[in-house]
Amino acid sequence: MTSQSQGIQQLLQAEKRAKDKLEEAKKRKGKRLKQAKEEAIAEIDHYRLQREKEFRNKQTNVMGSQGNLSAKIEEQTTETIRKLTSSYHKNMESMMKKLLSMICDINPEVHPNFRHAV
Repeated sequence: MTSQSQGIQQLLQAEKRAKDKLEEAKKRKGKRLKQAKEEAIAEIDHYRLQREKEFRNKQTNVMGSQGNLSAKIEEQTTETIRKLTSSYHKNMESMMKKLLSMICDINPEVHPNFRHAV
């Protein structure tokens, strides 16, 4: 009876050890999955940051050149306005004299198409 009892005890102990090993294996598997997930998230974050940096560089290059283009257009516009203003002030007096002479100096004459009634 004692040998049978002892055999049962050994079986129970072996079952307990197997159960403990299964639990330990499950814990290790869970740890490995968690670690793999964390590594994947870190890799994704690193990749995302790298791509965002490249995007910002390209955006800066494109927007920077547009900014330069905008500055050139603004400069050209300012120069054109300055030239037009200068031309206006330079020619204003002579144009006013011409306009006033055309308006005020009237030479009454008969139109060539006018027919005298005889």
